[in-house]
Amino acid sequence: MEFALDNPLFWFAVLQIIAIDILLGGDNAVVIALACRSLPEHQRKKGIFWGVAGAIILRVALTAFAVTLLSIPYLKIVGGLLLFWIGCKLIIPDDGNEDEEINASTTLIGAIKTIIIADFVMSLDNVIAVAAAAKDSVLLIVFGLLVSIPIIVWCSQIILKMMDRYPVIITVGGALLGYIAGDMMARDPSVDVWVKDHAVWLQSYHIAGVVGAIAVVAIGKAFAVRRSSSAAAEST
Repeated sequence: MEFALDNPLFWFAVLQIIAIDILLGGDNAVVIALACRSLPEHQRKKGIFWGVAGAIILRVALTAFAVTLLSIPYLKIVGGLLLFWIGCKLIIPDDGNEDEEINASTTLIGAIKTIIIADFVMSLDNVIAVAAAAKDSVLLIVFGLLVSIPIIVWCSQIILKMMDRYPVIITVGGALLGYIAGDMMARDPSVDVWVKDHAVWLQSYHIAGVVGAIAVVAIGKAFAVRRSSSAAAEST
């Protein structure tokens, strides 16, 4: 499809891409908010901006090679495990280290890396939809994603404020990452045929995703309890 601003089909494709990004932006907004929740107030916007910028660049590149990437066996399993680890790590509360302010720049970089990696992993399942809407036009993909950036950033800042007020959202966000990870691994090309032949319920009833969500929360909470016990023991 030509990059023509006077072409109605062009704008229809752009609207499709934006709609896809809005639907998928909730996941990304949760990741951004989770990754930036421990940053000082004056660094949160920087973390969100650079994290989203890096994630969008990666998504454009990933979309261009979506079909090839998603057909590689074990890629979704590796990505799911990585996302699972990120979900567990984000549920664990801060250790209350007073030196955190000194290491603020390192923490900012860490938040940006978390956003980019998580977005990369989570994009593996949804970039095909964007590529289909763009009719293989990389320029259209870039245009549509750039339009959707403010939407994703706006959603992430709202969720970030809600996390400060309602900490339970952090646990829900971690569970969401676990759900996506479990569902993603159950649909990897290396196991997809076996699952459909012997355990189709893992996909059709989203059992793999539910198990992943429960596992992330359980492991994250277990580490949180262990950290709290260790901190209490050190203070006595």
